Amino acid sequence: MISKLRREVCDLHAELIRWGLVTWTSGNVSARVPGSDLLVIKPSGVSYDDLTPEAMVVCDLDGKLVEGDRAPSSDTAAHAYVYRHMPHVGGVVHTHSPYATAWAARGEPIPCSITAMADEFGGDIPVGPFALIGSDAIGRGIVETLTGHPSPAVLMLQHGPFTIGATAKAAVKAAVMCEDVARTMHFARQLGAVERLPDQAVASLHDRYQNVYGQPQGGQRSTT
Repeated sequence: MISKLRREVCDLHAELIRWGLVTWTSGNVSARVPGSDLLVIKPSGVSYDDLTPEAMVVCDLDGKLVEGDRAPSSDTAAHAYVYRHMPHVGGVVHTHSPYATAWAARGEPIPCSITAMADEFGGDIPVGPFALIGSDAIGRGIVETLTGHPSPAVLMLQHGPFTIGATAKAAVKAAVMCEDVARTMHFARQLGAVERLPDQAVASLHDRYQNVYGQPQGGQRSTT
């Protein structure tokens, strides 16, 4: 299982490059190891061109290195905190994607004004508190902001977006969609005032997308 997740997490980092969500060595993807108190995450400061499955590191849910010969991502403590306190989460992603990070810099939630945003996020994308990197403070902010909120994305104040998902792939998808709606809403705001969708419409769209849209897979529908 760990070998499989190392490959999956490595491959998902390529998606961050593909969708223009990161620059240089910024950003990271992690995955919870099912049935254990472990996670797989990118090593710190390693070029995306140099990432391999073997380079991925394994840590416990306190953020301590368990397997690997490189230092884990500087965001590992934040990821680990999320896994400890949100047992339904199987993947965490952090990027510095430009449009979402611009909203984070302003400390302004992204308003739910388009149907695609209602589908994926179930409302506004919220802003989490400012916290310094290197401890579990960011993780605490993520958990506090997203607990009870339908959004899988949070804009950490003056930092950037973090996303969660049932799997690492789902968290990457949320990161891609977060940047897409951040860009669209930025463009819309340049044209004038933008109204939010009515709450009832948001709830209906979110329910349809999460529970009806896509093809059945083992009794459940896929939203990917």
